[in-house]
Amino acid sequence: MEIAAYIAIMALIVQYPLLESRIQKVQRRADRIERKLDLILDHLDIQVTEPGLERVVALVREGKKIEAIKVYRQLTDAGLKEAKDAVERMEVA
Repeated sequence: MEIAAYIAIMALIVQYPLLESRIQKVQRRADRIERKLDLILDHLDIQVTEPGLERVVALVREGKKIEAIKVYRQLTDAGLKEAKDAVERMEVA
């Protein structure tokens, strides 16, 4: 029984890098698609506001950029750079 458990663990260890590689590939593809969609929306001058972002917009208007980034991250589960970029786009608009 112990040998079967060790073999199963080794198989998982060997498969992990392959799975991680696939996840990263899918993430890069999703990021490219999102950038293209953003370009299309900008070109068509379409403003899309996600639900709950009114508070973020209000914080941007008040000049509370750091707090706006924090709230944006909480609402969207975005990373720091993505949230910062989104808030800066709100500042320009």
